[in-house]
Amino acid sequence: MRKVLAGQQAPTFALSSMNGRSFSLADALKKGPVVAAFFKISCPVCQFTLPFLERLHKTYGDHASFVGISQDDTSDTKEFCAEYGVSFTALLDEDGYPVSNQFGITNVPAVYLIAPDGKVTVSSEGFSRADLEKISTELGCHVGRPPLAVFHADEVIPDYKPG
Repeated sequence: MRKVLAGQQAPTFALSSMNGRSFSLADALKKGPVVAAFFKISCPVCQFTLPFLERLHKTYGDHASFVGISQDDTSDTKEFCAEYGVSFTALLDEDGYPVSNQFGITNVPAVYLIAPDGKVTVSSEGFSRADLEKISTELGCHVGRPPLAVFHADEVIPDYKPG
């Protein structure tokens, strides 16, 4: 199992969302970049990170697809999304975590920015302030405007938290 890194082609996948709709990475990439975040509801670093991805989603969601890929069941994932204010699509990795394994994920959260050509431009594990800022910069370039300031001046945010 090799970890997918920036500069590599993202593995294609299709998963069901919590409401049973199908999501295909290939189809989403036809519309623009995709931010894919793998998470587990019991992970404190996931709980910390996903609300910041929600900020990005609120700014760039009309120009990029955002998906959370849960390693938990539908009920627990719904509760997690409600509790942490996650409104972007949550997909459910299947038994044995086949999509997580395709990406070589050993720790969560794992966040990927995938360009429309399928190449991973940002690959991040754990919480990384710099990586989230890079995602914002890349998405800002994609839409032709200055990047969103992901973090507010009054927030005390660490540079990194391991997943």
